[in-house]
Amino acid sequence: QVQLVESGGDLVQAGGSLRLSCAASGSIFSINVMGWYRQARGKQRESVASITTRGTTNYADFVKGRFTISRDNAKNTVYLQMNSLKPEDTAAYFCNVKTGMGSSFREYWGQGTQVTVSS
Repeated sequence: QVQLVESGGDLVQAGGSLRLSCAASGSIFSINVMGWYRQARGKQRESVASITTRGTTNYADFVKGRFTISRDNAKNTVYLQMNSLKPEDTAAYFCNVKTGMGSSFREYWGQGTQVTVSS
């Protein structure tokens, strides 16, 4: 089992910045990929960014050049630095962790942190 605690969501004006954090605990030795998803009201949850244990990153097109994902393996924490925020970035942001492989693959979610960008 992996437990995830997120923080950093807030109300910010368009053009502003926020930094989300997600600290993992529990069976952290098995974590492969850490990432962030978001879900706006009335819409499906979508992937924002991810980072592997080795530091390989992947971003959704709509955040490239604005958001940066990073990971502190010593602290078992993943961050999402969000710059140049737009009103359309308003959503609940969820930390996601993937562990194991094949039949031992598991996926865990944080409780979500709200990001609201005002115009």
